[in-house]
Amino acid sequence: MGDPSEAVRTYLDGVTSEKRRRDAEKLLELMSRVTGETPQLWGSIIGFGQYHYKYPTGREGDVAAAGFAPRKAATTIYFVDGIGRYGAQLERLGPHTTGVGCLYIKDLDKIDLSVLENIIAESYRTLTDDTYMLRAREGTPATPAE
Repeated sequence: MGDPSEAVRTYLDGVTSEKRRRDAEKLLELMSRVTGETPQLWGSIIGFGQYHYKYPTGREGDVAAAGFAPRKAATTIYFVDGIGRYGAQLERLGPHTTGVGCLYIKDLDKIDLSVLENIIAESYRTLTDDTYMLRAREGTPATPAE
């Protein structure tokens, strides 16, 4: 399959927007540091680590525990434990929009990177502590790390 970091580098080299590529490089460094994981390409998502999920329906699988994608409209950061868990932190983040499990940022230079780092770290810990049993829309509010 080849070196995962080589696949990630090739993917990032193909990002045409200079701003998205710049933001992707920052997130690559931040997520590598926070998770301690080597980035891998999961389709069009740059993922770090993995977690196993299992729903009460019996459906289960493995997915990146942290990840992002430099999309055309915004950089998308994925929070499979649900973005709603991080409401208090998001109020301090800066300009962004959200989906059920996604955070959309148009310019990383306009947000508080320490707040983003804390959210990513909390989400990564939540997902990698054990088998995660909830869907993104079912995630409960996170308790900020001490």
